[in-house]
Amino acid sequence: MTPTSRRRFLGAVAAAVSLAGCTSAGPSVDDAAESTTAGTASPTASRVEAGIPLARSTLPVEHEFDALRSEIQNGGPPKDGIPSIDEPTFRPAEAADADLDDRAVVFGVVRNGEAKAYPRRILVHHEVANDAIGGEPVAITYCPLTGTAMGFRRGETEFGVSGDLVNNNLIMYDRETDSRWPQILGTAISGPLEGESLREFRLVWTRWGRWKAAVPETAVLTEETGHVRDYGTDPYGTYVPNRGGYYDRDSTLFPALGDDDTFPAKRVVIGARTDEGRIAFEADALREDRLLSGTAGDTPHLAVYDSELETGYVYRNPDGASFDYEDGRAIAGDATAHDPAALPLDRAYAFDAMWFAWSGFYPSTAVVG
Repeated sequence: MTPTSRRRFLGAVAAAVSLAGCTSAGPSVDDAAESTTAGTASPTASRVEAGIPLARSTLPVEHEFDALRSEIQNGGPPKDGIPSIDEPTFRPAEAADADLDDRAVVFGVVRNGEAKAYPRRILVHHEVANDAIGGEPVAITYCPLTGTAMGFRRGETEFGVSGDLVNNNLIMYDRETDSRWPQILGTAISGPLEGESLREFRLVWTRWGRWKAAVPETAVLTEETGHVRDYGTDPYGTYVPNRGGYYDRDSTLFPALGDDDTFPAKRVVIGARTDEGRIAFEADALREDRLLSGTAGDTPHLAVYDSELETGYVYRNPDGASFDYEDGRAIAGDATAHDPAALPLDRAYAFDAMWFAWSGFYPSTAVVG
């Protein structure tokens, strides 16, 4: 197989360009819960170094940093060759319908009473957007090669795209210390902040029609990014399995860290890394069954499907509480009904990822699906 790079993907788009010259959303969409450690979150459990809010302890990393650094691949574009969006602009939902059909993928978030949506068609060209939500500086990140959309608190700094990858995953850098942060790990593997972890928060991977129905007062990222890009063209379009696969459905652009064949390489899972262990729920199985149970370490975990936004949430369930699912709600043993994002359990930070990426970084993961 002929080696390739992201430069070839992005170069095709660049060539095309040169030739052409505050919300009241309920708990089902308000994902204020975030990760400060592997397990439960605390809004005060952080510290700051170099202007960056850091978790009070390191997130789980199952490989030695030396081993991860030895696996780094140059993705093609140089540092900042994929430019971050540093001055994002937004418009109201009704104005976004001109460019977004209802099935367009967006990454939605509600924080501090403000809702925003970041269309994949824009973020795929930039991978990092330095923004503020509800007055809080944040970095909205998306890695096309691993299918991961994740939010981070950024404090007084900005994040950019280093041009390097590990396990096909975006390696970010902070513009304060130039430490290098693989997106999925949320932990610096080199630089002055090596071994430190960022404060993460959930982005909801969903469709525009569903997000605007759930959060009609959302603001939407516009194409006025300060960069000339053809946002109607997806530079990674043939990489995504539902668009025909890149070479074949299971191949990745660069070598993966592992070769676990429990699922096809690009099958989507919803992964969580808690203090007890790592666990991955197959997204298709969760969509079909609505409720899935599994054990990470010795602790039961429960995944619940959100039919409104076509996403899922993961909870620690140490007492083995049982639920039924009816009309998009989880029904507890006492007959009370709960939104999927608001069960009376400790919700874990969880996010969508391609299976090869999750299992490569977390080979100890438990699997449900």
